[in-house]
Amino acid sequence: MIDDTWQEDYGKWVFHPGRFPDPKKMMDELHKMGFKVMLWMCPFVSADQAVIVREVMKGKGFLMHKSATETTWETAVHPAMIPWWNGYSALLDFTNPAAVKWFNSQLDYLVNEYGVDGFKLDAGDMDFYPETALSMTPASPNRHSELYARIGLRYPLNEYRACWKLAGQPLAQRLHDKNHNWEDVQKLIPHMITESLAGYTFSCPDMIGGGDYTSFLDLKSFNQDLVVRSAQIHALMPMMQFSVAPWRILDTEHLNAIKEALKIREKFTPRIMELARESAKSGAPNNLFARFLFPWTGL
Repeated sequence: MIDDTWQEDYGKWVFHPGRFPDPKKMMDELHKMGFKVMLWMCPFVSADQAVIVREVMKGKGFLMHKSATETTWETAVHPAMIPWWNGYSALLDFTNPAAVKWFNSQLDYLVNEYGVDGFKLDAGDMDFYPETALSMTPASPNRHSELYARIGLRYPLNEYRACWKLAGQPLAQRLHDKNHNWEDVQKLIPHMITESLAGYTFSCPDMIGGGDYTSFLDLKSFNQDLVVRSAQIHALMPMMQFSVAPWRILDTEHLNAIKEALKIREKFTPRIMELARESAKSGAPNNLFARFLFPWTGL
């Protein structure tokens, strides 16, 4: 999975030529090595991308700015500027078929041109859809989040962090970002159980050791024991996902502990896959726990 900054800009969904001088060759080599490759995406378009903004605005495909009380979607003329973790950007309005068509065309281009296997469709949180902004069809923030998540149903490999009313669908979900501390490690098991009970069974407990990249900027300050414990918890979850490469940050003792956790996962992978297939058919949680399996015991 190639994270944010692979692209030239938000909305300009092409490989940055300075970072990826030959993306097609890279993709081919990764595929030959047996990897599937997913790209990070989001529903935002940088306001600096004037050409793209004009292109999307031909179909009025953004949430629109309500400049006055009497402003309607039909009379609005400017995209709403939405604050998110990377500044302020225009936000696609997926109640508008023109926005859906444009965004799908960006994803399909990456699939057809480079052989991309799927997408990590980030953001999409209900918090990014202010009720003061105008959409083509009136919708709640939760409904906007749902419509963004439905984009992923077109691709067999997908990952989301925000979703609504799509339990039981073939959408992979990860937990909200977990920080590099023991408090968040303690949240992994109860949060994964909760997510699975809610019907989002194809789930991932964020990144091993924490999903905030700033935790690993200073390789002298992170906790190696915490990374190992996090990996051990991930080992029996539906998915486990490394961020920083463990062989880059761990000493031999802790790296060997990670390898042992991976051996445990390898041993139980047939059972994990069996539970995933059962869950796809029945909707039953695949993060099994004692109270679910033996409800009469009071555990």
